[in-house]
Amino acid sequence: MYKNSQLASTCSQLLLSHLPMTKPQRSKRFIKPNDSTNCVSENSNSSKLPLKIRSKSNSPLKLKSPIKLKSSVSPERPISNNLQINFQNLRILEQDFCSIDALVLAPLLLGKFLRRDDVILQITEVEAYRPNDSACHARSGVTTRTASMFGPGGHAYVYLCYGLHMMLNIVADNEGVGAAVLIRSCAPVSGLTTIQQRRGQITNKPVLLTGPGKVGQALGLSTEWSSHPLYEPGGLELLDGPKPEKILVGPRVGIDYALPEHVNALWRFAIEGSPWISAPKNTLRSP
Repeated sequence: MYKNSQLASTCSQLLLSHLPMTKPQRSKRFIKPNDSTNCVSENSNSSKLPLKIRSKSNSPLKLKSPIKLKSSVSPERPISNNLQINFQNLRILEQDFCSIDALVLAPLLLGKFLRRDDVILQITEVEAYRPNDSACHARSGVTTRTASMFGPGGHAYVYLCYGLHMMLNIVADNEGVGAAVLIRSCAPVSGLTTIQQRRGQITNKPVLLTGPGKVGQALGLSTEWSSHPLYEPGGLELLDGPKPEKILVGPRVGIDYALPEHVNALWRFAIEGSPWISAPKNTLRSP
C-alpha cells in the first residue's frame, strides 16, 4: 500500500520504539524528529562519522576518509523471532474481523493500525464493552448517541466525554447487539507534526497519546465520524498489524458506577513493555 521506501523504513524504526525490545535497543527509544510527516528522520548524518584513532603512544592518527557505519535498524526488521513487518503491504482489515464478541476482538486489536490521511497510529491499549454490561453505553438501549454502537461490526462509534474529549470505539459483534472496543492509547507511527498540532503539544513522549481523548484529538475526530466504516478505503481506516508477543490485562478505568462484577472484570488489554499505556498502569498484569 505504501510505495515510499523512506516512510517504510521510518515506520519500522518508530514501531520498534514502543513494542518490547531487547536491551541494546532500549537506548534508542526516541530520536528527535527532523521530518514533517514522520516520527523519526532517516536523513541523519550519523551514518558517516569522521573518527580519530589514537596509537599506543596516545598520539592521534587521522583517517584519510570517514568510516561508514551501518544503520542499526533496517527498513524491514523482525519484531519477534518469527514476525516481520513490511509497511509497503499494509492492508485494510475486512468487516468480518470486527464482527465478533467485543471481549474477543479487544486483544486482537492490539498492534493494529489506525490511519487517517498522513497520520498512522498503532493501537497499544483497549477496553471491551459488551451487551448486558452495566458499564456499557448500550445498557440503556438505542439512543441518538448510541445508535451507531448497535450497528454492524467494523464501524466507528465516537462519543463526546465530559464535553471535551472525542472517544473512538470500534463497533464489535453483529448488528443490533450493542458492543464496542474503546481505543485507550496508541503510539505514533507517521504524521507526528500533524498529531502535535492537533494535540497542541510538541513532544514525542507517551504523554502525547496515552488516553482515549488524546487519540480522538490526534486523529481529528468528531461525533460525525460515528458509523464510519473502518473497512473501506478513505477517511479513517483500520489496518492489519503485528500481533504483540505478550499482553497485559486489568480492570477498566473510570467505571465506578457499574456493578461490582463489571468493575472488577479484566476487560482492559495493553501491549506488555510498551510505554504508550495510560494510567493507572499498576492495575495491569499478565493474564
